[in-house]
Amino acid sequence: MGLIGVLAAIGGFYALGAYYKPDLPTVSGLEDLELQVPLRIYTADGVLMREYGAERRAPLDYDQLPQSLIEAVLAAEDDRFFEHPGVDWQGLLRAVWVLATTGEKSQGGSTITMQLARNFFLTSERTYERKLREIYLALEIEKQLSKEEILERYLNKIFLGNRAYGVGAAAEVYYGKPAAELTLAQSAMIAGLPKAPSSYNPIANPERALIRRNYVLRRMRELGYINSSQFDAAISAPVTAELARGLGEIDADYVAEMLRADMVERYGDQAYTGGFHVRSTLDSRLQRAADRALKTALLAYDQRHGYRGPEARTGFDEQTDWSDPDVALAWREQLRDLPTIRGLPKAVVLGWDGDALNVRTLELGDQQITAEGLEWAELTAGNRPQIGDVIRMESVTTDEGHKIWRLAQIPQVQGAFVALDPVTGEVKAMVGGFDYFLGKFNRAVQAQRQPGSAFKPLLYSAALANGMTPATVINDAPVVFDDPALEDTWRPENYTGRFYGPTRMREALVNSRNLVSIRLLRQVGIDAARDHISAFGLPKERLPRDLSLALGSAVLSPLELARAYAVFANGGYLIDPFWLDAIESATGEPIAMPPRRIGCARCPALDEAAPAVPITAEQAPDQQRMLFGEQPAGGPGIDEPILRPAPQVIDAQNAWLMTSMMQDVVSRGTARRARSLGRDDLAGKTGTTNDENDAWFAGYNGHLVGVAWIGFDQMRPLGRGEAGGRAALPMWIDFMRTALDGVPSSTLDRPPGLVTVRIDPATGELATYGTEDAVFETFPADLVPKAPEHYSDWSRPKGDSKSVEDLF
Repeated sequence: MGLIGVLAAIGGFYALGAYYKPDLPTVSGLEDLELQVPLRIYTADGVLMREYGAERRAPLDYDQLPQSLIEAVLAAEDDRFFEHPGVDWQGLLRAVWVLATTGEKSQGGSTITMQLARNFFLTSERTYERKLREIYLALEIEKQLSKEEILERYLNKIFLGNRAYGVGAAAEVYYGKPAAELTLAQSAMIAGLPKAPSSYNPIANPERALIRRNYVLRRMRELGYINSSQFDAAISAPVTAELARGLGEIDADYVAEMLRADMVERYGDQAYTGGFHVRSTLDSRLQRAADRALKTALLAYDQRHGYRGPEARTGFDEQTDWSDPDVALAWREQLRDLPTIRGLPKAVVLGWDGDALNVRTLELGDQQITAEGLEWAELTAGNRPQIGDVIRMESVTTDEGHKIWRLAQIPQVQGAFVALDPVTGEVKAMVGGFDYFLGKFNRAVQAQRQPGSAFKPLLYSAALANGMTPATVINDAPVVFDDPALEDTWRPENYTGRFYGPTRMREALVNSRNLVSIRLLRQVGIDAARDHISAFGLPKERLPRDLSLALGSAVLSPLELARAYAVFANGGYLIDPFWLDAIESATGEPIAMPPRRIGCARCPALDEAAPAVPITAEQAPDQQRMLFGEQPAGGPGIDEPILRPAPQVIDAQNAWLMTSMMQDVVSRGTARRARSLGRDDLAGKTGTTNDENDAWFAGYNGHLVGVAWIGFDQMRPLGRGEAGGRAALPMWIDFMRTALDGVPSSTLDRPPGLVTVRIDPATGELATYGTEDAVFETFPADLVPKAPEHYSDWSRPKGDSKSVEDLF
């Protein structure tokens, strides 16, 4: 009788299915399934930076799915999946029996194939009619697709909470790793989500998620998927899920956000669903180096100014039973509420062990911070961590090469770093702050801060363009200016508080003499100087029309200053910085390659007014990217690869002489700490503003321009001694140590028309035989100091018949 009943029920289902067939959707679309794929942004070398979309997806082929994850899903959802024809009649009849005997609807009976049918073609309403449609569609799906194809589509489609669709996305969202790297316990946690993604969410409901995970593990053991030892290890594993921040493999969120905004402007909401792949210009190795250098510099500054105390207090104390499940749940929830900062794990204090601090973390379990890791903080009764306090820590390597944990804190000070190719304008690295998720304000692009003395090279370039030379002598002496634009009287000083008398321009720049810069600006003329400096791509309206301009009172972003310094690095050309390299479709087809300029004295000569000319890779220098193109008027698209010339804004002699002077800044001036890099091709300038509110270093060689900035968002002094050479320069050095590792020396070719002669360092005039401490200086040929009228007036050995020209 039971068998007859089962056969009758099945026959009834088929009959009703045939009745509904005319109104059912076709399932043929599942064969060529196109999911809504989010926007993905990559570095130039293919590293994922960020993913955006209402539906987070990371589609996987069947052979990419780990076996443990497949078995966990089967154990949780449909253990007879590979045996039934799409409908598990046994489970379905059990659900019918429950309904008949209790009057309650059961969730039982839905196979993976039926869930796939519901997710793609039906609603989630719980009606008999929908269930019948679901059954019929499941049977049709099984006719057209293999079991592996069905399972692949299901595991890529199913919603798993927190906007994660599919197990690939869930692995990244909850554990920040690809599905192939999931542990058994993590696979079981994800497999437990399809039943109720909100109720069993390990972020929102970790205790219920743990119960569900352990159920899945028991089912896996019962089905023989895992053995007892595997089960014991997995069921004792803690809940390690933590909502991933950007689903990226690299910290590059400030650039990713600019590219996201660009894509939305181009394509609207389709940007989030069309599966676009955006390739940036960032180099992942350099981006990691920049991010690490900025964080190191800000943490070092922060530690120089003392430990402020624990970040938060949980309320736990000496009486707390840390093994109590309710306590474990409480401290975990409190830690999850605090921002996640890569490199600075959150930890709750368990207590002191002598001079060492015992802590417990979400991801790393119990750890200890030894006395060596606490030394910098100089703990007192006012800031000493107590049981239940929440602190940060960082992993550091000691001088002896040992890895230890060090007490840390989130810096209050901020910073920015940008590095770009001075020839092409490609932004190779950009960091807009300590952490994007503490604030999305991109200081590398959006901050408008005074560059201080880092601005002086632009003024000195204006002086060279107006007939001065590196040997021009300017008096460094106290002066009072009457300038109505500033104050009734203005008494500027040097940073050291001392005055040095007559000083050559080269030495004034090397030692960053403020009074020389002010007199230099008066001699050039404010209007002439503003005209010259604005040619470096700086908005003229932001260049003050008063003498404070000489000390860097204009407001600039780090990117703008990097662009200006690139003019010196490439020989005089104004390039356009850019970070979007190319846009590709989900299938890898090129869609758009924005146009760009190139600035290089050795590049092919191009006429700016002429149409864009195709240039092959063989015709251009090796270091230049050749993916140059433009968008036709009809919209985004691909044109022939082209190069456009950058305008030349200063002559080659000016660029070479300024580079020569800034190389002296590095070799023996305010940036001499950069000599630790052991290179002879580095040039740059430190910058410090009034009251030490801002600290800068801008430097370069022929390959790369880098600008580092440190300051508080709400402007206030950094503290005594926190000048550019101490606060910002170490960031630049740390970055360049990685960026230039193995890169050959690169300096500008000396342009024709320059002459090097020996001069008197006190006067800047030609040195005679009797001149003590004579130095070499380089001049444009028409500005070489005049030789004495009578060569015989020079003190020289008898019988010397050399001409003055020979001496040159």
